Amino acid sequence: MSKRETNEARESSEQMPDDWYWMEQAFRLAERAALAGEVPVGAVLVRDGELIGSGWNQPIGSCDPSAHAEIVALRNAASNVENYRLPDTTLYVTIEPCAMCAGAMLHARVARLVFGAPEPRNGAIISQLTILENSQLTHQIEWQAGVMAEECKRLIQNFFRARRKA
Repeated sequence: MSKRETNEARESSEQMPDDWYWMEQAFRLAERAALAGEVPVGAVLVRDGELIGSGWNQPIGSCDPSAHAEIVALRNAASNVENYRLPDTTLYVTIEPCAMCAGAMLHARVARLVFGAPEPRNGAIISQLTILENSQLTHQIEWQAGVMAEECKRLIQNFFRARRKA
């Protein structure tokens, strides 16, 4: 079984005991982003059962195109632990990461990624690209999709539905 097949098999079956809890924390941050008028994506970075970084989408408010929830969480964690390398961590994010965020996770040496809903237009894990499946990379990230997928998908859909009506 290939790495991709192994990850896809986990998509709906295997969850670590705390995955739902940490995804709920990311979801709350996504709701915070929505209240600020940002695309509702939230992320938390966890090591040994402890939160070390968190973030929500902030590119509009911060005038920073790189201020995606994942990048903000990675920056926050790196500052908190005083190291840009973040081994033995799990990043929980409500929506499938884009290529920029996947690259940042690779450089930070994140061990595991858990995301809620796929992002059909810009997702770089399973939707448009499969960046983490490249065996030539110097670091490999284990990943799992689908934790709270329906809730995460509904939050994004409701946000864009409201924006179109406005």
